[in-house]
Parts: sequence; structure tokens; C-alpha cells
Amino acid sequence: MATAEVLASVDIVALRLSEAGRLELLLIRRAQAPFEGQWALPGVLVNGRCADPSLDSAAQRALDEKARVCPQHLEQVATVGNAARDPRGWSLSAFYLALLPPQVPLEGDDLRFVDLDEVLGERFPLPFDHVQLVAQARERLAGKSVYTSLPLALLAPRFTVTEALAAFQACLGQAVQHTTLRGRLEKMKQQAWIVETGERNYPKMGRPQNLLERRKSGDTYVFDRSVLS
Repeated sequence: MATAEVLASVDIVALRLSEAGRLELLLIRRAQAPFEGQWALPGVLVNGRCADPSLDSAAQRALDEKARVCPQHLEQVATVGNAARDPRGWSLSAFYLALLPPQVPLEGDDLRFVDLDEVLGERFPLPFDHVQLVAQARERLAGKSVYTSLPLALLAPRFTVTEALAAFQACLGQAVQHTTLRGRLEKMKQQAWIVETGERNYPKMGRPQNLLERRKSGDTYVFDRSVLS
């Protein structure tokens, strides 16, 4: 008896931080069935006809060809699969969390950013099981933000303490003490993960703020205590 082909894909949950301090999700308009014309996660199919030597390579192809962005952080979250998630039949997806710099430009009118809470609250529906994939990636981000510097990957290489605070609070979904965050940044300074630039940012409103700079781009600092403790 012939066996139906299992569809395999790599999907990208790409997030950026808006000027208002909210997480936004990158979506692409599907060009073909199923769900043609609907907004979904950027992704690519993987099979023996593709040249991808690994899942990470396929994720990079999805970023290059579909999302058309360059993340400051990329990690695989999980792999899901069943016979119900895709109307074409049995399918599986290895999905990745990508963190983008602020104000990243989009290449093409088939891409857009949507408020993450709108998607998770299902006020902006997505096809397949993409809402569940987004929820798992969001949970991963929140969990790692408790004890690592991961939220800084949502900022420009040069940033202020206020911007860092906004990134941590957006990723955690709750308030963080300003003094606690400053202590975290001081530890990173001591180990040369970030440095004082000697320059200041002059916002339209409020006081000028010192600019910090990441020196180990792409790496994540692990703290010895929770940022919420």
C-alpha cells in the first residue's frame, strides 16, 4: 500500500519591540493554498529535494527567502506534528524563535508586523496551528528572560537603561524593578559584555541618558539569580 508523504516544514516566530514597548510578530501573506491570502508565520518546506543540510540551514533559508530579515538571536523552540494541523495531511514543523532589531525594514508588501497580544488573544487569527507555535515561542522567551540577557537582542547595539527595561518588561509580561535591572547591567559591564560609550541619548522628552553598547553580539549572558527575585 502506498504511503502518503509527510509534509515537513520549518517555521519562524520572529518578534520585534515596537516604539511603544510592545512585542510585534512578523507575518507573511500566503501566496498559495491552503489558506491562500491569509497571514501566517514565514516558513519553508523541507524534504529530500531541498538542499538544506540541517534544520538550522532550513531556518536560515526561511529567514532569507520568506521573512527577509536578519535576526539578532535565533534558536529552535520545538518540533510538533500530527494529522490535524494541516488540511493536506500528516505534517510536522520545527519552529524557531527569532528576535529582530527595532524598526527593522520589511522587504515587500506581503510582510507585516502584528501586535503579539492580538495574535495570542486570537483577535488576529492565523492558519494551521500557528497560534500554538507562537504561544510556545512566547513562553520560551519569557522563561529565558528571567535569568538571561536575551531581551537585549530586541534592542539596537547601542541602548539606554530605559530601553533595556522596556525590553525585559515586554518579554516577561510584567514589571521589573529599575534597580534590579541596573544591577544586572553592572554585572555585564564588569565582564565586558556591555560597555559605557561615553555618549548620551537626547530624547524629545525627559533627561538625556547614557548609551550602553553590547560587545558580545549574538551571545546571551546568564545571570546567577532571577530578575524577578
